[in-house]
Amino acid sequence: MGFLWTYVLGPVLVLLPRRWREVLGSGEVHWGRAGVLSGLLEGVGGIVALGYWYSYGFSRMVDTGVATALRGDLGPGVTDQEVGGVSYVVIMTHPITWLLAFFVVEGAVRLCAAAFAEPVGTLPLVLVDWAAGMFRPRDERATETLKRNAGSFAGAIKEKVMLAKARDVEDELNYRKNGADEILEIRASRKKEEWVAPKVVRVDETYYRLDETGVGAGARPFWYRLKRLPAGVPGRKVILYRTPQGG
Repeated sequence: MGFLWTYVLGPVLVLLPRRWREVLGSGEVHWGRAGVLSGLLEGVGGIVALGYWYSYGFSRMVDTGVATALRGDLGPGVTDQEVGGVSYVVIMTHPITWLLAFFVVEGAVRLCAAAFAEPVGTLPLVLVDWAAGMFRPRDERATETLKRNAGSFAGAIKEKVMLAKARDVEDELNYRKNGADEILEIRASRKKEEWVAPKVVRVDETYYRLDETGVGAGARPFWYRLKRLPAGVPGRKVILYRTPQGG
């Protein structure tokens, strides 16, 4: 199911602005991968469509121009080169050419954003979201935007640096009691991409609910806090995790 959400529905949903995606709450989507695929499809699709449009439109304009010149409608002395030059200018300034070029550029930008920071929606919908946001109080808009952009950028850079320096070491597991709750905290050297709260994790034969995740420091910067469940909930959406003791 995660594959369907990420690689089939995800590339479409990731076209939406971030605030809209948060309202949908599609926790099954790995937004980074969906954003890369969406940007790649948009960019490649734009290049293919642009090539076809240039080939079809340019040849058609040249044929029409030559036929018109042969009928004498363009006056005497018009050459094939002049017809071709005018056709080239027309095709380059045509609205369809600019629209397809926009898809190529936007696809490249969205691919890079998803790969190195966080996925962004398509520009027309982002502008609609921005326009709708203008009706919210100014202080709320400014604070929310500033925090989101700063946090996303800083978090992405920090994570990339950690991954570049990290060495593969065995996860560290810490069990403790918090009143009546049994808490398990797992610290890892690598980020567990599918571990998104509040997913259920089966640790060996015991079921836990993932309550909180975060990034710290040290050899195991990524931490995951889980709370033991009173009963098992088997299913395909349950994350399976084996401890070294559990094999």
